Amino acid sequence: MLDPIVKTIEVPCDQKKAFTVFLDEMGSWWPLDKFTTSMMKGAPAKTIKVDSREGGQIIEVGSDDSETLWGTIKRFDPYDFFTMDFHIPGPPAFEVGKFSQVEVKFTAIAEQQTRVELTQTNLEVFEDMAEGVHGGYSFGWVMIFEQAYKEACSA
Repeated sequence: MLDPIVKTIEVPCDQKKAFTVFLDEMGSWWPLDKFTTSMMKGAPAKTIKVDSREGGQIIEVGSDDSETLWGTIKRFDPYDFFTMDFHIPGPPAFEVGKFSQVEVKFTAIAEQQTRVELTQTNLEVFEDMAEGVHGGYSFGWVMIFEQAYKEACSA
């Protein structure tokens, strides 16, 4: 069993804004030119659409307007936390329908300061590729979550 990936940051905004930026504004801060299926095909994605509700989907909109499912929100408690099935599809060895679990918790620690903790589990679902996927996400979350998302909350 692989250890969970846990990333914790503090962002300079209130809890509601931190939650809203993460989900409702994901397309504005996610590195569309680095971590998308579209980039794996040679062009940045146009955006990421998030249907912010329990059962809502996270969809990448490609440069050619194709849509790729990244995951589904399983539990949703604005502005405290959400849990989603999550996986940016990659090489053909990744089967459709195999998802890790990502939970993101938002805790107010001051009027304009929020602790955000991202935990990713269930990477074992990727079987022989699980360790490589774990390493890839561990690296990717630094640029995506710790840098790009944090910067978006600072704006």
